[in-house]
Amino acid sequence: MSSTTTSQDLKFDGRALINGKRVDSRDGQLFDCISPVDGRVLTQVARCGAADIDAAVAAARAAFEDRRWSGMAPAQRKRVMIRFADLIQKHGDELAMTETLDMGKPVKYARGVDVNSAANCIRWYGEAVDKVYDEIAPTPSTALALITREPVGVVGVIVPWNYPMIMAAWKIAPALASGNSVVLKPSEKSPLTALRLADLALEAGIPEGVFNVVTGYGPEAGSPLALHMDVDCIAFTGSTRVGKQIHVMAGQSNLKRAWTELGGKSPNIVFADCPNLDKAVEAAVGSIFFNQGESCNAPSRLFVQDSIKERFLEKALALVPGYAPANPTLPGTVMGAIVDQIQMKSVLGYIESGKAEGARLIAGGEQVMAETGGCYVQPTIFDGVKPEMKISREEIFGPVLSVLSFSDAAEAVRLANDSVYGLQAGVWTSDINKAHGVARALRAGTVHVNQYDEDDITVPFGGFKQSGVGRDKSLHAFDKYTETKTTWIRIDSPV
Repeated sequence: MSSTTTSQDLKFDGRALINGKRVDSRDGQLFDCISPVDGRVLTQVARCGAADIDAAVAAARAAFEDRRWSGMAPAQRKRVMIRFADLIQKHGDELAMTETLDMGKPVKYARGVDVNSAANCIRWYGEAVDKVYDEIAPTPSTALALITREPVGVVGVIVPWNYPMIMAAWKIAPALASGNSVVLKPSEKSPLTALRLADLALEAGIPEGVFNVVTGYGPEAGSPLALHMDVDCIAFTGSTRVGKQIHVMAGQSNLKRAWTELGGKSPNIVFADCPNLDKAVEAAVGSIFFNQGESCNAPSRLFVQDSIKERFLEKALALVPGYAPANPTLPGTVMGAIVDQIQMKSVLGYIESGKAEGARLIAGGEQVMAETGGCYVQPTIFDGVKPEMKISREEIFGPVLSVLSFSDAAEAVRLANDSVYGLQAGVWTSDINKAHGVARALRAGTVHVNQYDEDDITVPFGGFKQSGVGRDKSLHAFDKYTETKTTWIRIDSPV
């Protein structure tokens, strides 16, 4: 599909994909897939339930047991994964516009970030799988102990609506590369690109039954997947509230592995000796308003040292007009629509809470473009935020920045760590000792120094505390989707 493709050119198939076939839900139920861009119904999507989950898991189990995929040599799986990645790039314009219409992000980022990142992730794990070696233990000469990785079996994957392709790729890529079969449930708020990924996987040569996609609501499709007795591992990205339920369901069923990447309220600390204040301002503003603030790692708590706070905010406010929401299907748009009416009302509710608790609204705070039928909220900044305020403690998942001040490094670390979350953090300073000391003291899975959100597939992603369990990305992700087996062989040497 060419880069000139418009939203009107796309036709969507909302049926689930089970055992290599597009199918309706067993009971024929559907739900409307509504675009946050303008409120129109894009298509109707299969509203899958427990019976559909059973069918998808059975297909995945059969594919795993007959070794049509897990029995392939790693080099063979690699070739298929690389073809899969190439097809994602080939259909990149279609996938990008689909993602934009489905969840509201600007098409320039859907194409330049989401499509490219998903393809790169799948290609990287395909390339890696035949380069990961097993081990031989240092046993006595009377034994040979082999330590091998084996696929865990059937992997259930539940992903959120904010980065549908990237979040799916982070999980399905290492799971598939390891030889597992997968049942993916995308969010009901943004299911369409997941379904197309499954089509492309089949075209690339991933056998029928190995990669299945079931669409539907959490209680009706997600819960049966997490509770299923024939699912060996459940991988989830989403809210901490639901993540806790996933762990409970894993324990209630077959004690399946549960890997959860959850919420964040990431602190971004700017010291007075910041080496480049303009760069720090651009990163602070750009990172919170990117993807409409709908990012778990967004630096939503900004801590600025007292002596530079007013100058920092003056520069930040000058940048805010550049993030005015606009139609995300237009190539120049940098901030699009909130994913749906429910999430928009939640974001506006947090803004009202901030005002009611005494924070000072210095930018934005309003719904805009209501006449379009879409879901648009202005980029919003609160100053004078106190640590105990709701907007400082809870994940908003919208374009809302809370600004707090601090006097010294000890206070900055104490305030930053005063959160149930620990996903990411940022530190801006010219002092290498301070940078190292503060980074070590912060309880976060990733600490950015003199930048925010620079990233690479080679480094792990995940958090401390209630930001989740396990790591996506990097070779560490293979640990989530493989079992470690020891084979001990007795040697009676004739020599």
